Amino acid sequence: MADLQDSTAPRRSQRDRKQVKHFVSTSQSPSKRKRADIENELTDLSELDDAEQIQDEDEEDSVAGDESDDEPEFSAPVTKQKLPAATRKGNVKARGPPPPKKPKTTKSVGTRATKVKKGPRLKAHKPKAANGDFDIAKLTTEANISTDNPLFNVILNPSAALQSTAEDFLDALSRDSGPAQAQLINCILRACGCNDSVDADQVVDYDGVVDTLDTFTEGLKQENSPTYPLTSKLPAFKRFRASLSELIERIVLAAAELGTLYTSDLMTTLQTWVVAMSSSQIRSFRHTATVVALELETALSQVAAAVEKEAEILGRQREGERKRKASNKASGVREKDLEDKVAAVRKRRAALAEYLKEIVDGVFVHRYRDLDPNIRAECVKALGAWFTYYPAHFLDTSYLRYVGWVLSDLSTPVRMEAARALNAVYAQSEYVSSLTHFTERFKPRLLEIAGGDTELGVRTAVISVLSAIDGHGLLEDEERERVCLLVFDTEARVRRAIAVFVAGVWAELVEERMAATTSKGKSKASDKAKARVGVKVLAMLLVKWGKALDRTSESMEEESVLSGESGVVTRQRVHPPYMTGADPRSRIALAVEALWGEVDAVGDWEENLEVLLLDHSAGGKDDDIDGPDSLVESARNTVDPSWRLEEVEESVLLEVLVASLRRAKAVAASGKKGEEEAVTSDVTRALMKGLPRLFIKYQTDEKRISDVLSIPPLMNLDLYLEMRMINAYAALWDDVIKQFLSHSSQTVLTRAVSTIRHLLSATSLANTNNTKILELEDDLASQLRDAVAGREEIEVASFNEDEVIALAAVCTRMCVLAGSRDLSSWMEEDEGGKQSSAWDIVSALVERGRLGYKEEERMIEQGLHLLGLHIMWKARGLLDARDEAADNKRLRETLRVQRDLLLERLIEYAIGTQSNTAEGVKRAAFQNLMNLYILFCPTLAAAEDGQRPPTEVLALQLDDEVQYRCAGFIQATIEQYAELLEDERPAEELTEKDDSSDDQEDVRPVKNVKSKDRRKTRSKTPERSQPASKAPLEQEYQFVATISPFLRAIRAGAVHVRHGAVLLAHYGRLGPVFDLCTKVIVDVLRDEGMYNDNGEVVVDVVTRALKESFGLLLDSVVRNEDCSVGLAKQLASTFMIRGAQLAVVRKLDSQCIVKMHTTLLTWIIKRISTLDADKNKKQKGNALLFFKVLVALLKSVESRDALSIKAHMDQSFAQCKIEIPPASKLWEPQRMYEKRLNSILTKGKGGKGRKAKGATGVTDSEESEPEPQLEPRFEPEPVEDAAPSSRPRPRRRPVRRSPSPTEQSEHEVPPSVSQEDETQATPRGKSQPGNRETESPVKTPINSRTTMEVAIPTNGNEWTRKRRRSEEMEVEESETAGERQSIEDVGVEEETSQAQNTMNEFIIRRKRARL
Repeated sequence: MADLQDSTAPRRSQRDRKQVKHFVSTSQSPSKRKRADIENELTDLSELDDAEQIQDEDEEDSVAGDESDDEPEFSAPVTKQKLPAATRKGNVKARGPPPPKKPKTTKSVGTRATKVKKGPRLKAHKPKAANGDFDIAKLTTEANISTDNPLFNVILNPSAALQSTAEDFLDALSRDSGPAQAQLINCILRACGCNDSVDADQVVDYDGVVDTLDTFTEGLKQENSPTYPLTSKLPAFKRFRASLSELIERIVLAAAELGTLYTSDLMTTLQTWVVAMSSSQIRSFRHTATVVALELETALSQVAAAVEKEAEILGRQREGERKRKASNKASGVREKDLEDKVAAVRKRRAALAEYLKEIVDGVFVHRYRDLDPNIRAECVKALGAWFTYYPAHFLDTSYLRYVGWVLSDLSTPVRMEAARALNAVYAQSEYVSSLTHFTERFKPRLLEIAGGDTELGVRTAVISVLSAIDGHGLLEDEERERVCLLVFDTEARVRRAIAVFVAGVWAELVEERMAATTSKGKSKASDKAKARVGVKVLAMLLVKWGKALDRTSESMEEESVLSGESGVVTRQRVHPPYMTGADPRSRIALAVEALWGEVDAVGDWEENLEVLLLDHSAGGKDDDIDGPDSLVESARNTVDPSWRLEEVEESVLLEVLVASLRRAKAVAASGKKGEEEAVTSDVTRALMKGLPRLFIKYQTDEKRISDVLSIPPLMNLDLYLEMRMINAYAALWDDVIKQFLSHSSQTVLTRAVSTIRHLLSATSLANTNNTKILELEDDLASQLRDAVAGREEIEVASFNEDEVIALAAVCTRMCVLAGSRDLSSWMEEDEGGKQSSAWDIVSALVERGRLGYKEEERMIEQGLHLLGLHIMWKARGLLDARDEAADNKRLRETLRVQRDLLLERLIEYAIGTQSNTAEGVKRAAFQNLMNLYILFCPTLAAAEDGQRPPTEVLALQLDDEVQYRCAGFIQATIEQYAELLEDERPAEELTEKDDSSDDQEDVRPVKNVKSKDRRKTRSKTPERSQPASKAPLEQEYQFVATISPFLRAIRAGAVHVRHGAVLLAHYGRLGPVFDLCTKVIVDVLRDEGMYNDNGEVVVDVVTRALKESFGLLLDSVVRNEDCSVGLAKQLASTFMIRGAQLAVVRKLDSQCIVKMHTTLLTWIIKRISTLDADKNKKQKGNALLFFKVLVALLKSVESRDALSIKAHMDQSFAQCKIEIPPASKLWEPQRMYEKRLNSILTKGKGGKGRKAKGATGVTDSEESEPEPQLEPRFEPEPVEDAAPSSRPRPRRRPVRRSPSPTEQSEHEVPPSVSQEDETQATPRGKSQPGNRETESPVKTPINSRTTMEVAIPTNGNEWTRKRRRSEEMEVEESETAGERQSIEDVGVEEETSQAQNTMNEFIIRRKRARL
């Protein structure tokens, strides 16, 4: 050993490296600690200092071999260059060499430290650049944190070698523990943002820690938001958190390896200071100390786990030594050494257990529920790390419960860390037995989070936890099913996260069925059989989960119904028929998209097709076989019971097939070039054989055939020509035509027409396409003529039920086909007069609409749509309007005649006086009426390119009378839909409405008795419990389809925008879809007012809409004024258009805005007067709420406009003889409206007052605030000025009467209001002044009918100052005979500057005297 120390040969770590002076020990101690176990790591990282090797060669090899397996995390890539390492050392060197190290004493074998297994988080620091410098001075300037601590500077420097720093610190600790510990505590203080320091004596004065910290925190309290590295956004602190954790971990691990952790008071000092700091009121102290304590606990957990492992190894060695004791006498020495080692390990285990317990009890149990969510998240994250490093100690119910408790935390990061911690828990399968109780206790919460947490990241993390729990078999079947239902979730991330769980359930069930199949004596199952079993299991699971999801929805609706009081049955919101089937976004399609790549049966569309082609209704081998052909077919289609599908499973599997084909093409499209074409070709070849069999198998099932019709659009039709299979292509046409002519379902017909369009798009097969489409048209004509059975007077003929159904089906097929193909020529074909044309037959059928037969409603409705489409197709075929050719003229004349005949029928059915017309016929007639007037609207005559459209010569103008009748139809439709929504409202809302409408004149609690009686009576009414005939979603669709053409007509100009008030009046009442539709009218109004200079129309529409909307509240149709206020806010956007930087680009004429306010004020004040005369206090209170609506319309009112509006309001109140009590809460909306008007007035002339205020030279903070100008009730006597105003002074009108003392007391502000204002105006640290009512020597009565009210400020301080100014003005004016100014003359006369300055000086003197 001495020879090794005295050798002059360079050490291995110095052979290829530059010599650096930083962190180099000044003495060579013979007791230098062992470094052989991490020598490989030091060489690879090239960032540690010189090290002595004092071990013999055998021990070095054995230890190094062990550590090479245990510490792969410390190894850096071998290709790492050494120039950055030298640069980093150069950076560290700039801070100066550390003090000399003193030799360490040699430790005995019994106290030798355990080599600790390093955690995976320890990584070597990479330099920022090869020659980058770290500017510590700049950091001091930015963060205001002192950099006098070497450890803190090392943490800040991303290029520093933390392992060398940790070793150097431990060397200093071994020489002189006081300064070293003080340096470490000061580093923590700097991390808290504190520039105070402790010395060597203070750091070990454990009794004075709390007092010292109190002194430090008092200084930090002076700063509002002290900056500290853990939360700072400065770039220098970007890696501070990771560097701090790594340094603490390296210090603890190195101290444990050297034994310093057990022989020094390092941990005692750290725990004393950190525990005290973690309970500080300063967030920076509390947060940083908690992080340090948690990192200490994490490092100690690694040390404790290594000690635990060493104890196990020593225990096994001791047992083996005892067994050999009898045969080997010399083994006693070996056994004694083992006993000594076991005793030393036992001491270390006890010390580590004490350290761990101290930090948990002193920091964690308090900070995991800290007010700061970041601190709570740090605690939970650290707990997850403890579970990973030391599971033998921490995987216990006493620690696991903390994770379970924070699963209900309000903070998303905390719940996320809890889920991650649980993932680490259940990843350790050897400790599952200790998790049973915890799992059973918190499983419901985990299932709840997975199903409905607000954060998607938390949901996906908890789903992975549930997957791990299920992997250990700790989930029940019901719980597994509940989790699997998330495969139908609306969020794509949740569906993808649950796919792994579902795949596990699917694979487990496949194995069970395969085991059951082989256990029945059958041979070993083939891959083909396993694949078919997988398809069967997939269909079975999807059906099972679909039914469970439906049951869950129904149970939730039942619970919502039972929670009500009136027993109203809430109908289930189901999708209408046109939204079901193999829709690209259906439930099954979403599940297939999520399970793609996880479940083999989902992506194997070929196997799905083969299974669907089997006859699952066959009995198998025991069926009777009549002949050899039957025998062959039966043997081919024999279905094993393990993969036999039920009816519902077959339907689901068909949807899976369609979705899988779509998904396969989509995946191929996003892949390599040419992959999509190859996949499409494979799909087409397989479907060429299988699709005809699917048509034959499912031709009678409406639901399944609609799915089958969705398959042909996925095929490459050109492949039929390439493979010379024209006959097969013609057979495909025949199958599609057959389904189109044999079904009447809207879904089947729509899918069939979509397939026909795809077939017609194959230009290479045009001959076959033309032949087949002509056959389809001929078949349709034959069906139509056969249905009428040669009747001549179809308009009045009688049809039986079967004939009506047949005619309705034929009209539906024709209408669906005409929606995508021009059938105008076919409609008018009469075979030279030998046959009636389809136009004549359908027109005759439409004539039957006036009869009002309910059975013929669908037939008439589809006939109207068909005739409307015919007119549109013919109009599309018109040539240029300037073309005067004979054919074009004849075409126009024919179109004009047919259009006029159709319009006559549409007007009669939609808005005529015929009362027998069915509701569906009315809706269809109205929709087509609007569409035709939009098509031939004269405003569309001028195209954008200057060319005249062909429809110009056939332009139509909708009469005013017809427009009003159309608006009436819309009004009736809205009322019907509102009644349907009223029936769907929950019982609570109905009872609230009953309670609110019991009595209109008295609102005393006694009346609630009647409301309860009415509630009981209504709950027994049988009509409320009857569900409606149609689903709410379908009703909403019909309603929107009815009003949409009306909105389009307003936008196109066919209907005047004034009729849009009918729709606007119901804003906020009929749902968000309707509100979105009304924005079209708002846009049209904005264009009319801004660009067409048609402000009168805007005024008319806005006033009518607001009157009708608020009339619903006065008529007790709605419960509050929210709808009217929301409408007013929407309509206010039509008054101006803003551009960049909110600059006003265009604005409505101010006269129109004034007219709007005055009209509405006149209307509401008359209503208030009427209600006041009737003594209807409740309705009067509702009427006063209209002023809230008017407040929303003050968006673009200017100062002069506000003056006119206010004058009109006061005059209207005076004419109606309405007095406004100033303290009544009922009139609060009116005061708010008047306050806004006054603020607008003040804003308009506030500049002069601010200048005068600034001229006084007052510097007091209260007086320096700009105050708005006031409109005083009494004007002060004017002061003569050198330059008098040339404007004549208006005459004053004398006071008509003096108020009585009773009136005066009524108009005075109550003391509570004054006290509240004074409280708001009282600055901090000053006592609240008394009631100002008692200080004012003179009380001036307020008459709202003849005077202008003082503008009410927007905050308490301004209101207090203005009241004081008003009182002081009244004191001055009480000495003179002041007269009230009339309404017409308010604001006309301007005060002179001398009078204003005099008044301001007087007010300032009074206020200073009070202070």
